[in-house]
Amino acid sequence: MVVYNFAAGPAVMPKPVIQQIQTELPSLNGSGMSIMEISHRSPAFDAIIQQAEARLRHLMAIPDDYAVLFMQGGGTGQFAAAPLNLATKHHHIAVLDSGQWASRAAAEAKRLGIAADVLATTKPDHYRHLPTMPEALAQDTYDYLHLCLNNTVEGTAYTTLPEHGDTPLVADMSSNICAQRYNVSDFGMIFAGAQKNLGPAGVTVVIVKRALLSDVEAVPSALDYTLFDKKNSLYNTPPVFAIYALNLTLGWIEDLGGIDAMEKRNREKSSKLYAFLDRSKLFHNYVEPRDRSLTNVVFNTGDADLDQAVVDAAAAQGLMNLKGHRSVGGLRASLYNAMPLAGVDALIDFLTQFEKEHEYYVQR
Repeated sequence: MVVYNFAAGPAVMPKPVIQQIQTELPSLNGSGMSIMEISHRSPAFDAIIQQAEARLRHLMAIPDDYAVLFMQGGGTGQFAAAPLNLATKHHHIAVLDSGQWASRAAAEAKRLGIAADVLATTKPDHYRHLPTMPEALAQDTYDYLHLCLNNTVEGTAYTTLPEHGDTPLVADMSSNICAQRYNVSDFGMIFAGAQKNLGPAGVTVVIVKRALLSDVEAVPSALDYTLFDKKNSLYNTPPVFAIYALNLTLGWIEDLGGIDAMEKRNREKSSKLYAFLDRSKLFHNYVEPRDRSLTNVVFNTGDADLDQAVVDAAAAQGLMNLKGHRSVGGLRASLYNAMPLAGVDALIDFLTQFEKEHEYYVQR
């Protein structure tokens, strides 16, 4: 039985990458030592981390005046790191509340004593569309505007950025980094946990404009962007294996044509699934079409027990991890870079058959 993993993260990885890891795991480059054993100060790992940065810079067209950091703590750790490093002038940030992760970023800033204004929210509408700026963003007021570019839980994504004047944008790109094209220069800082499009859990990518950085004594060393930039992400022991796997994944993306090719593939996959949902009488996607995510497709039947029956029946056929986030329920298919089109076709075939077998729910 072929298994397709639709998990939101940790998520499906490219098969060629997994196979290369399997081959090299006992002995990296014939060294007799596993990647899990080598020193982070060794020439072998230095070559890996340098290649990972170079590949990411090439793929995303990252300007030279941006630092690329490999950190730990996931996206949640960056909810603290970003305000500690960047909210140093006004001690005040702005947030567009597009879902759970943006809301948590605002809450974390407040825990640190940094003011966080939620300028707009779509929570009353169950986050079924993206919030828009209510008016022009007040200038010289906020250190940055926080956006979650792709909302993994709610299935929405920004393709057009809000007007923000001279206020820097900080973007949580955890679930669509390298899955669709954005202009890095439009942001002051980007961060992303790797476990969706870039490899296994354990490393977090931070891309930050150096002009925004300064020495801030109150920042814990493990979260200090300036320190990590000076130390080339080697202030302490980094997640060696996760960075190694990230580097291989970036190489796989390069081999397939880069981010533009990934976006084309992802649009094809998501368009096929959305087209099915739009014509289905049993399954419903409730997101405004203009705000739909390429990578996280949410849907439901309107009946929690039936949703669970879908999850169970799908798993029996090798279509794994279709259960929606625990906070919203329903169903979710995450179509990250490594999910092949064949997986989407298999899912649509299954859902079509399930609908035929449950006509009672359609007719009632």
